[in-house]
Amino acid sequence: MRRTLFALILIIAVGTRAQDYVQYVNPLMGTQSSFELSAGNTYPAIARPWGMNFWTPRTNKMGDGWQYTYTSNRIYGFEQTHQPSPWINDYGQFSLMPVTGRPIMDEAKRASWFSHKAEAARPHYYSVYLADYDVQVELTPTERAAMFRFTFPEAQSYVVVDAYDSGSHIEIIPEENKIVGYTTRNSGGVPDNFRNYFVIIFDKPFEYVATFDAKRSEDGETSQITLREDSLCLTAHRTGAVVGFSTTRGEAVHARVASSFISPEQALRNLSPSWARSVSRRLSSRVARLGTPFWAGPR
Repeated sequence: MRRTLFALILIIAVGTRAQDYVQYVNPLMGTQSSFELSAGNTYPAIARPWGMNFWTPRTNKMGDGWQYTYTSNRIYGFEQTHQPSPWINDYGQFSLMPVTGRPIMDEAKRASWFSHKAEAARPHYYSVYLADYDVQVELTPTERAAMFRFTFPEAQSYVVVDAYDSGSHIEIIPEENKIVGYTTRNSGGVPDNFRNYFVIIFDKPFEYVATFDAKRSEDGETSQITLREDSLCLTAHRTGAVVGFSTTRGEAVHARVASSFISPEQALRNLSPSWARSVSRRLSSRVARLGTPFWAGPR
């Protein structure tokens, strides 16, 4: 009898440990909130446990504490975020956004329609279809970095990197398929020399490169954005970069992104080659499982 009971307990324990509880987690819970009414005041924070950075699709304008709201139907970009709550707001944010046809710098004009039916959100993985551009976006993080995969149509395709306002810097290094920069965007409570340095490396050579900037207007708002196709490096109130390539239908372009509050060199170190090879290989196969063991805990 004791042996039978012990065997039954062992079977139950093994079955419980093998259960994948991560599949039941929905990061969209609590996102149907607004300034007027809280239903959770959360956003889909795609990250590793205790990660330095979170990543989230942004459905509202730059600086809006309610950066993702479930009732929205347009995505402005995919943002690195450190926001603890909408009332405290964010710091050190910047974003990537794929577009097709022509470069679009203005965030409202480049926003794309999306449907929750074509959206998948897990703690370690996010995917969405951008209907305006016929582009599938996937992202998966590590503790200090992330990998994006943009699956483009047959088109002139672009990725817009927005370093935001309040003082930022951007530089394109075409021979290395690289973009580097920093953002100082914050909502207070940071030191005077605060910067979030970032590096982005693509796996496809650039066929088009341009930067853009905007000055602060007299009323304190960002003025009109200017595209600069003759400049690879800018420092201004607001800066950004646009890189482009010709793509065939179904072609996937990967972008590896890392950041550091210390230095651009440290940001690059956070983008280690061994990690890059591993993530790229797994993104091409079982993307939805990447990161699951970190959330599921020891087995």
